[in-house]
Amino acid sequence: MFSHMERRLAPAIAGRGAQGFEVPTRFGLATREVDGDWRDYMEQLASLEGAPPVKLRTTVTEEHPKTILSFNQSPDVPFDRSVNAYRGCEHGCVYCFARPTHAYHDLSPGLDFETRLFAKPNAAELLRATLAKPKYRCKPISMGTNTDPYQPIEARYRITRSVLEVCLDARHPVTITTKSDRVLADLDLLAQLAERRLVAVAVSVTSLDPKLSGKLEPRAAAPAKRLLALQKLVESGVPVHCSVSPIIPAITDEFMEEIVQRVAAIGVGSVGWIPLRLPHEVAPLFREWLAVHFPERGDKVMSIVRSIRGGRDNDPDFFTRMKPSGVWADLFRARFRLACKRAGIGKEKFELDCTQFRSPAVGGQMRLL
Repeated sequence: MFSHMERRLAPAIAGRGAQGFEVPTRFGLATREVDGDWRDYMEQLASLEGAPPVKLRTTVTEEHPKTILSFNQSPDVPFDRSVNAYRGCEHGCVYCFARPTHAYHDLSPGLDFETRLFAKPNAAELLRATLAKPKYRCKPISMGTNTDPYQPIEARYRITRSVLEVCLDARHPVTITTKSDRVLADLDLLAQLAERRLVAVAVSVTSLDPKLSGKLEPRAAAPAKRLLALQKLVESGVPVHCSVSPIIPAITDEFMEEIVQRVAAIGVGSVGWIPLRLPHEVAPLFREWLAVHFPERGDKVMSIVRSIRGGRDNDPDFFTRMKPSGVWADLFRARFRLACKRAGIGKEKFELDCTQFRSPAVGGQMRLL
């Protein structure tokens, strides 16, 4: 039994995916509310003729961790180590599975996740020290597994670029996942890494509708820019994968076939799809988003989501969390397979070379050759 989804009366928060600052209760944190008098006053000011709109400002806190390489033993992902240069993500994708990590800092997985960001300026220095350890064994490093390495603040901090420079110097393979055309800013490094079979880039394309993208992923690159980024990467000889994800039933699944056709036409050799995941606080945030933007079909969307997740909003279990089940899941798989067959595209395997690895020099000095 699914409750009727009513339209939320408050207007959507412009330029943001989440619609609230609620702090989760699973860690016993104190809850927060926006003061009603203050909010009413600010909305009243914004409604005055000629008054500038009230905007949520993004803040960045620099942190200096002692380690930068994270290891995992998950059976559901094809990598065992990753580098995350940032915490939080200004792209503001309402469905982002990384949102709950902000709760570890006593912050909201909602608006705090996309407005209160953390940067790690010493990431490259830490990585260099880790790779230089005598017992280190080379396997591909993944970037973009938690938050996007090319979110807007990368233009200022250039942390991702500095990490790629270390990887190039050490001849260390790296994979990147992003939904930003800012990846092209590092095309010079990516091309050099590609020549040595040391890099593969995945670009996520969720829909082809810029208006929908503006609601769903408000500060990410528009779909057309992502397609252009894929094209330029292909032309530069960089191995690329297009991730048609997440597939949101009755919201983005209509674009599945056309996305596959479009990326195949520009030479992309690998595509895949990932179903919507709603872990922890992401589920209520997504429901709230539906109530604001799609109240007329919110119940249908969540009904299908629950049908592919065994009657739950989310399946957190290893081995099944990436593999939805049921009639709707089978339909999505069949549609995707048929789209790939018609486009003549598959899931090309990228074999990155770990044999070239050389321990980097410490102290920040790179080799000339």
